[in-house]
Amino acid sequence: SINIFNGTSLTMIFEHHYWYFKSVLTSRFCDEVIKYGLQQQEHTALTGREGRHRNLKEKPLTKEETLHLKKKRSSNVVWLAEPWLYKEIHPYIHIANKNAGWNFQWDFSESCQFTKYKLNQHYDWHADSWHEPYKSGKIKNNDLEGKIRKLSATCQLSDGSEYKGGELQFDFRNYDPHLRDETKHCPVVKEILPQGSIIVFPSEIWHRVKPVTKGVRYSLVMWNVGQPFK
Repeated sequence: SINIFNGTSLTMIFEHHYWYFKSVLTSRFCDEVIKYGLQQQEHTALTGREGRHRNLKEKPLTKEETLHLKKKRSSNVVWLAEPWLYKEIHPYIHIANKNAGWNFQWDFSESCQFTKYKLNQHYDWHADSWHEPYKSGKIKNNDLEGKIRKLSATCQLSDGSEYKGGELQFDFRNYDPHLRDETKHCPVVKEILPQGSIIVFPSEIWHRVKPVTKGVRYSLVMWNVGQPFK
């Protein structure tokens, strides 16, 4: 895969495209996060960096933007930045970063995204990283300035038995495009279906959440940032 930062192309070939931990968060912790998240004001999930900081009250989506968004993403989110969340999850990100052999430098985590996927809600193919670092004037937190997303982490707050659909699926894109076959090249991550599981992966990896067909899926996503690759 190739990213471009400051005009410089960077090619990365991974031995491990993701690293997971099965059922490491307690049911009590997961249930507390869900309960706490549901008590907060939820927002319509947007896409892209601009969407992340857009105030819908000041600048509502147009009809065209709404239709485009629903095709790309449909879910409800809450932004959380409670220290107890980072304290619980950060150790697993460090372990994954080392054990997978990525050894990325990172020094800050964005606000956690508590996400609720209801019936037919989804998030189509996307990567969490962008083509340039965060810039001042477009961000609310100065700790992000000049940095890029390097490691993404998804925590499974629901148990896989509580809903159907909603699968996390990767597209590693390590094949010739004309040979793309989702049954071979786009694995569904079944390892993290048990409640309390965590998956960590480089933020440039393409992935999606397929539509939920029954029940509700709750997850917590954390993006971890650092200085651009050199």
